[in-house]
Amino acid sequence: MTARALMIMGTGSDVGKSLIVAGLCRAYARRGLRIAPFKPQNMSNNAAVTVDGGEIGRAQALQARAAGRAPITGMNPVLLKPEHESGAQVILRGQRVGSMPARQYWAERQRFLPAVLEAFEELAGDADLVLVEGAGSASEVNLRHGDIANFGFARAAGVPVVLAGDISRGGVIAALVGTFAVIDAEDAALIVATLVNKFQGDPALFAEGRRFIAERTGVPCLGPVPFFAEANKLPAEDSLALEVPSRAGSGKYIVAVPRLPRIANFDDLDPLKAEPGVTVAIIEPGERIPSTADLIILPGSKATRADLAALVAEGWGIDIKAHVRAGGKVLGICGGYQMLGRLIADPGGIEGEPGVSAGLGLLDVETMLEPVKELRIESAEDAVTGATIHGYHMHMGVTEGPDRQRPFARIGTAPEGARSSDSRVTGTYLHGLFASDEFRRAFLEGAADTSVDYNAGVEAALDDLAAHLEAHLDLDALLALARPVRG
Repeated sequence: MTARALMIMGTGSDVGKSLIVAGLCRAYARRGLRIAPFKPQNMSNNAAVTVDGGEIGRAQALQARAAGRAPITGMNPVLLKPEHESGAQVILRGQRVGSMPARQYWAERQRFLPAVLEAFEELAGDADLVLVEGAGSASEVNLRHGDIANFGFARAAGVPVVLAGDISRGGVIAALVGTFAVIDAEDAALIVATLVNKFQGDPALFAEGRRFIAERTGVPCLGPVPFFAEANKLPAEDSLALEVPSRAGSGKYIVAVPRLPRIANFDDLDPLKAEPGVTVAIIEPGERIPSTADLIILPGSKATRADLAALVAEGWGIDIKAHVRAGGKVLGICGGYQMLGRLIADPGGIEGEPGVSAGLGLLDVETMLEPVKELRIESAEDAVTGATIHGYHMHMGVTEGPDRQRPFARIGTAPEGARSSDSRVTGTYLHGLFASDEFRRAFLEGAADTSVDYNAGVEAALDDLAAHLEAHLDLDALLALARPVRG
């Protein structure tokens, strides 16, 4: 059978493209189709390790899970991980190839198109349907030249497009119709339908709006798809998800997490948010870390030394040390682990300007940043309780020192992470650790609910999302819009 493909683009960022693709992946997979998710270019510091030893955007890993497939690097061949305001680390087919200023990347990105098309064709060779997610806004005509994420890819691969808009923002009619008005006629010819997402209220009241959009664009208007309230049970990719709400849960056990400027892999926190006995409080710049916190987590970072400087400037370093003196616990994950040590050295300028930064000194370890990135899916054993931890390594740097003799966990017989002599401060490179229910319950010292099965909750939410789309979209008609992939 020849694979078909369909692309979901958006009138802007955060219109729900990732969730729509994830829901369609699960819905069509339940119909017996072999589905492959694909995003030509992504920009995110929330990434996942793949079974073929690379990394891709977290959204594509979730979409692969929805499709019942293991995540592989071909599902997101170009991943950009912002390191500072005007530059990013460039990941090609799962591997870091260097860092580029934004202007240089936009000038040179066309050279990555062959790799993007190659990955797309490989996926199509092992799928009935490839569901493609665009990036940002389809109407950014100022960025159209050299584009590989939206219409640049769609035209090169001959993939039809469904244009999605977010009605909750207001102006969705203008956003959808206006996109046709500003884009190139050949790009517009690829759009086979529009879709209205995140609707709240009586759908009958939008019937005239659908008719108007269809008349003005010349293609069917699908939906409206009501707002999916269970989206907060699924891993988010954009750090904007941390802002709404800044406090998750109403439990008595308080986990405080400083909002670092370049926070990465913050989905580590999702299983904690799912615990009814736990409150996860994201501490925004200008706020103090509350003295009522039971646990402070220093999360991952894409630019560890820069984020450490920001943490200290906010006064959070003082708060963290006071928390430890009062008997509180601190956990550093990846970059947060590095910050807890005595120093972080970056002589090669891997994450920015070369230099050495003094750490918080709460762990007797030192970190040397190195250009080789560790990317591995791991199974470990908590060194204190023996609980199994399933997670992954995604970091650059080697951390050594006396506190490594008291490891956080063991991978086989090898020590992983570090623990202070009083066990109040721990650090680990293991991402995804709290998704392991046994470990999470042990680490939270009785605050966790033994009935919470985090992974089962994610699976249930994906099933609910698929059913939600089945109820509000004609999935047979949508599938008919997909076209065979050119060989």
